[in-house]
Order: sequence, then structure tokens, then C-alpha cells
Amino acid sequence: MAPTAPQHDVVVVGAGAAGLMAAAALHAAGLDMVCLEARERTGGRMVTTGDGLDLGATWFWDGEPRVAALAARLDVAVFDQYLAGDALAQHPTGVQRVTGNPIDVPAYRYRSGAAALTSRLAARLPDVALRLSTPVTDIHPNSDTVEVRTSAGRLNAGQVVLAIPPALATATIDFHGALEPELVGLAEATPVWMGGVVKVVATYHTPFWRATGLAGAAISWTGPLREIHDMSGPDGTPAALFGFAPAPAAGPGFATAVTTQLARLFGQEAARPEALHVQDWSTERWTTPPGAQHLTNYDLFGHPLYQRPALAGRLHWASTETSTSHAGHVEGALLAGERSARAVLTAHLAQRAGSAPAAGLGKTG
Repeated sequence: MAPTAPQHDVVVVGAGAAGLMAAAALHAAGLDMVCLEARERTGGRMVTTGDGLDLGATWFWDGEPRVAALAARLDVAVFDQYLAGDALAQHPTGVQRVTGNPIDVPAYRYRSGAAALTSRLAARLPDVALRLSTPVTDIHPNSDTVEVRTSAGRLNAGQVVLAIPPALATATIDFHGALEPELVGLAEATPVWMGGVVKVVATYHTPFWRATGLAGAAISWTGPLREIHDMSGPDGTPAALFGFAPAPAAGPGFATAVTTQLARLFGQEAARPEALHVQDWSTERWTTPPGAQHLTNYDLFGHPLYQRPALAGRLHWASTETSTSHAGHVEGALLAGERSARAVLTAHLAQRAGSAPAAGLGKTG
């Protein structure tokens, strides 16, 4: 007979912003919770270099109260995105200086980088409740619980929170046919936020573009970077520019093409960055499954099926792609994490009272 799997009230899959938000809320509510993360770090798409430069999520905006409140609660200092100066527009025929900065909008950044938000949230969990380098391979109903299998063994849980992109979940986790076909089709078709994007950060000794009255903002119809923004620290240190390119652009010679483009836009000083960080999110195995960079129907974000628990009401969706508001933003991830935590607590109380979990909200396939 196989050994009995450890029993938990809830297993959270994924330790990005959504998963950690759910995990923190469930731990605070007194549930026996464990959060499993495939990577060797927390944060998901919130990843920051040692000098505080963000290779994933960067900004948040007015009208996103969850991020602002969480940053304040965790003592994560924020500052305004640099906006002053003119922008640039790069056309096949040349570069045009645009008076003012119509590219950037008022936004906030994290003084020590976006990953400070998730690392401090993770630090509030007990060590035994957070397991890194533990990818989930199987999830399926098992009598009146859900069995979660990892490379390290099996766990049983009354509830599961799935806080990874839906397309990644269906590509990497075996649900043993227990999910509704309509839900599987939806998950496979839902884009992965940033899944088709390469983010590039170039660092310099000083933000020299500011001295010429430039905001560090540019838009390009030639590439490889399609848009560029100032990523310098609040006092201009570290000095940095960052931009986005479509994943197919990141082939041989990409770095040279980037520095050549930056030089055309900002002058020869931009051709010699102190460091060039290239983060290709299309190749991140724990973010983007193969082929997902080609998914483009963003109308599927926040789909009604993601608001309903699956597996007889025991599995709850919680990535930013499933949020009904601010999907693709950190705010959306936090909202989805909160929603899933509320759903888990409601189902947990119903189970303890002897009722069917979340009756009428989901079913096995």
C-alpha cells in the first residue's frame, strides 16, 4: 500500500504575486497551507536584478489600490516614473523628436525593485509553508480531497489554488481528464501576459539623455525595441533605459541590434552600456509553455469560467490572466489572489459544516 500523502487544508501552486497574496491570506486565516513554486525563487514575473532593475513587472498606476496598500504595508518604498523632457519616434526614414512626452503616463515604481513586494510577502510565511524548486506534475480528485503530485512526493488538500498562467497549467500539469473540456480549451487559448515579450535593460554611468532634454521615452516602427522608457532610480542612479521587443526579434545579433538602435536614438554614448540585461519571457519554462507566445486573444482574460472553481469546487484559478479587472497587471494578480482566498475560505467552512464544497460552482469533467 502506498504511504498516505500529507494532508493540508489548501495547496497553493505558484509563488508569484497572486499565489503569495492567496497564501498570506489563508495563513492569516489559520488554515494549514503550503505554497509550491517550481522556480528556485519567489516572484514569478516580478524579478529584479541586484541593483534594483526590473526584468519583469515594473510599474503600477493610480486606481490600483491593492498594490499601493500592499507596498505601504510591507514598507516597500515607491517613487514616480521619470516623465520630464521630450520623446523620440523612430521611423524607417529617421528619428523624430516629439515635444513633450506623449509615450509615458504617470506611474509608480518600486525603489528596490518589484521583487521586493513578493519577497517581503513571502517572508511573512512560515518556512515550512513555502517550498521552492518544487514543480507540480499532477492534480486530480482523490475521494473527498485533491491529490497534488510533485517531484518530491504527494500531498492531499481540501482545496487547491492554481496561481500560474492557465496555458502553463494545462501544458505542464496532468489533470487526469478531471477538468471540463471547455475549461481546458479556454486555458490552452488564454494568452500568457508577457509570454511573447523580450525585455531589455541597458545601464549607464549617468542618465545622459536627460541633459539633452529627453525623457528616455521612444517608440519605434523599425525595432528591434518597439518602445523604450527611462528605468533610472529615483535620483538617476542606477541610470538605465529599458525597452520591449517581440520574442521573434531575439535571434542572433540581437544585443548588437539593440545597442545600435539605442545609439541612433540617444547618441553614441548609448551604444556602450555598462550592462545589457536581456529577459526573454517566451523562453521562461515556468511562465510560458511552448507556442504560448502566439496566443493573442486577450479578450479571454478574466473569463467567467475562471471565476468558478473546478474539480467539484475544490480548484481555484488565481493568476493575473484570470482577473476580471487589471488583468496582466500586478493589481490583477493581487485581486485574483484575494478572490481565490475568499473562495477557499468559503468552501473550507462549508466542508467543516458537512456541506458539499461550493455546491453548484464546479464539477469534475
